[in-house]
Amino acid sequence: MNTDTAKGNWKQIKGEFKEQYGNIVNSDSAKAEGKLDKFIGEIQEKYGKTKEEVREEIKNW
Repeated sequence: MNTDTAKGNWKQIKGEFKEQYGNIVNSDSAKAEGKLDKFIGEIQEKYGKTKEEVREEIKNW
């Protein structure tokens, strides 16, 4: 397992936490940020890319 894959897994966990925190405090921006973090983490875990590479690809979509 490369480090970007492990970081992706951790990013998904942090994203889930942010999303749940957004639900608790009723913050749409926190929920959206959590969903984005989870999405980036899933891509990192699957393809072993850095967070910056994933963000750049998403921006280019």
